[in-house]
Amino acid sequence: MALIIGLTGGIVSGKTTVAKMFKDLGAKIIDADELGHSVIRPHKTAWAKIVKLFGKEVLKEDLLNIDRKKLGKIVFNDQRLLRKLNEITHPEIIKMIKRKIDLVKNSTYKDGKKRILIIDAALIYETKIDRLMDKIIVVYIDEDEQIKRLIKRDNFSYDEALQRIKSQIPIKQKVEMADYVIDNNNSLDKTREQVKEIWQSLISQN
Repeated sequence: MALIIGLTGGIVSGKTTVAKMFKDLGAKIIDADELGHSVIRPHKTAWAKIVKLFGKEVLKEDLLNIDRKKLGKIVFNDQRLLRKLNEITHPEIIKMIKRKIDLVKNSTYKDGKKRILIIDAALIYETKIDRLMDKIIVVYIDEDEQIKRLIKRDNFSYDEALQRIKSQIPIKQKVEMADYVIDNNNSLDKTREQVKEIWQSLISQN
């Protein structure tokens, strides 16, 4: 049997870095963002629905692949459209996550130990898939730091950065609901220490 762990946080809180640290310790990682990329590949169900809803304007020059930046600019300026996009993509991503969880849960291991499967997903609480998890880890950074990182990473204006942050459940609320919290405001070494502590706690539950 496997221990299913949700890893979440706010946008640019450093989940991917933390997921890699857990992977280095032996966890199996499912990256929901990667799944999100795969469900909008050309001619998939979600792709067809997105093109029908938003038109060919959201496609790249090849008229095949969806331009995620263009699409992001549209939906983060219109909550109704963001909701519609989520209604198209989220069920597909959740289906894939459930399938992957089932595969791991039904696996047997010769040494009789549980395996730790970490679902790295920004919207665990928003999509209500927290009920699929045994434990939830939230990676926390201050909102001011989130804004700084978003402006630097994506060249957003202050307002654009704030829009993206406000599209998710407030990170402080996620912290209150979490089983474990990793404070990622400081150095990578401090983050790694916290990851190791949580890892020890998780493997002791095997």
